[in-house]
Amino acid sequence: MQMNGNCIHVSGLRMQYGNVYAVDDVSFDVQYGRVFGFLGPNGAGKTTTIKVLTTLVHPSAGSVQIFGKDVVKQAKEIKKRTGVVLQEPSFEANLTVEKALDLYGLLWGISAERRRDRTRELIDAFDMNDFKSKKNDELSIGQRRRVQVAREFMHDMDLLFLDEPTVGLDPAARRQLLDYVKKQVRGGLTVFFTTHIMEEVEYLCDEIAILNKGRLIAIDTPAGLKQKYGAIKAVEITTKDTPVRSIMHLIRPIAADALIETPADDTIRISSKEAQSMLVEIIELFSRNSIQIESIAANPPTLEEVFLTVVGKA
Repeated sequence: MQMNGNCIHVSGLRMQYGNVYAVDDVSFDVQYGRVFGFLGPNGAGKTTTIKVLTTLVHPSAGSVQIFGKDVVKQAKEIKKRTGVVLQEPSFEANLTVEKALDLYGLLWGISAERRRDRTRELIDAFDMNDFKSKKNDELSIGQRRRVQVAREFMHDMDLLFLDEPTVGLDPAARRQLLDYVKKQVRGGLTVFFTTHIMEEVEYLCDEIAILNKGRLIAIDTPAGLKQKYGAIKAVEITTKDTPVRSIMHLIRPIAADALIETPADDTIRISSKEAQSMLVEIIELFSRNSIQIESIAANPPTLEEVFLTVVGKA
């Protein structure tokens, strides 16, 4: 497997439907052995981009290469080395989990012995022993999703597209899936990953691209995006023996343009570019009104806050 250079190269990609550009002049590279997060609000053009990258549709303009091969002219060669898990549910209703995995391996030309070994490995890795003998149409949404993701690992691949792979999963199953993907990436797999859950992005992704209204508006590492768009700061103040609801009328005039949250009855969280100066004013206000402070914490911006900032500016 090639591990140097770019696994995916996109230059000037456009997808036009009538007079509308669903994707407009998008360019980026994805290095081998990395997890590339592709984020954006609904309707940003993510799904259209993925359809181009997975050779389902041809681009209106621009150049797209995967493994150094053109996605239009060499689609078959690319598909042989690629796995795809799309948002849409996909399962074999009348087959048990074990037989569905085995069938998927058979379609990829995997030997019977290797299919048996890989099936057992994936059933353990995705914690599916309790329902491995059940038919897919008897499973919950989360269980079906686990099967849908697991079966893609029945065959060897160099690149995996994961489009909202944890939809319907509980926190434990979600972390199990992400940990398995991480393990495969350490072995050289490249992953193109979309999600709306920022904790997953921070946990898994080496680099992030943010798309909005068909255009790429930011691309960097998670730490780089936080540093670049970290103007929004947050402070948390915990009061002593005073519910924050009872003093909100005092705080709001000071933090009128800020995002105000109350994660607990005695805690207020203020996010703003002016959070530092607001904090000083609030401390003075509390002092004048004999409101005691239990603790103060200054928090860096979360990736979700950065995402909202970037999309909002665009």
